[in-house]
Amino acid sequence: MSKVALIQVDVSDTETPEARVPRVLDLVDQQIGKCELVVLPELWNIGAFNSGALETYAQPRDGELVTALQARAKSGNFWLHGGSFVERLDDGGMANTAVLINPAGEIVKFYRKIHLYGFDHGEAILLNRGTEIVTQEQTPIGHTGLAICYDLRFPELFRGMNDQGVETILITSGWPTPRINHWRVLNQARAIENQAWVIACNEVGPNGDIMLGGHSMVVSPRGEIIAEAGTSEEVLYAEIDLTEVAAFRNEHPFQKDRFIR
Repeated sequence: MSKVALIQVDVSDTETPEARVPRVLDLVDQQIGKCELVVLPELWNIGAFNSGALETYAQPRDGELVTALQARAKSGNFWLHGGSFVERLDDGGMANTAVLINPAGEIVKFYRKIHLYGFDHGEAILLNRGTEIVTQEQTPIGHTGLAICYDLRFPELFRGMNDQGVETILITSGWPTPRINHWRVLNQARAIENQAWVIACNEVGPNGDIMLGGHSMVVSPRGEIIAEAGTSEEVLYAEIDLTEVAAFRNEHPFQKDRFIR
């Protein structure tokens, strides 16, 4: 059993990124001794719908924000999914990039968001799309795949993770209130169809002209929501039992009957 902590951050526009970052880093520090993995939401320093701030707060991989997250993981001796940040690419472009850090403070994986939301607005036209499925084999929650928010609507991505052997899927998100029912159903669907744990961390509060919906959750491989947050900032805790993955896959081995590939 491994314990995880999902920090459901309030990204209300009344708080500046300069004030939010140290506050959230303090919340990360408060998880010392409480869990093996801490998870943050998507673009939590500026808020997922603050498109006007993407350029201003873009940083390289070795920038101030990621470096601070590495220091917190090392001092806390836990794994840290740092949510995502606006990565400044070598060619001057930008990406919505998730980062996974081990207890030694080492970056073990970066994932650039493949499915960019906004149609012809926001990140869809301002950011560069990722192209690679990213998983990490050895973590406290087993072989783990990384995804960001809008990715959740595209099951092909998660089937690709499944083909690589993932047992747990980490989703960092800024999912809005008007479609929060989709959030719940899609998280459960991704767990059920891949017979994997889903750990999904969302934001709350008004950001741009959007209200973020919260309801961060942990879903078992059987599709059961074992822990769910509300609509305010909070830290959600859950225990992950990896034996449930193998047990359900052995009990109901439907994946071997896949035909269309």
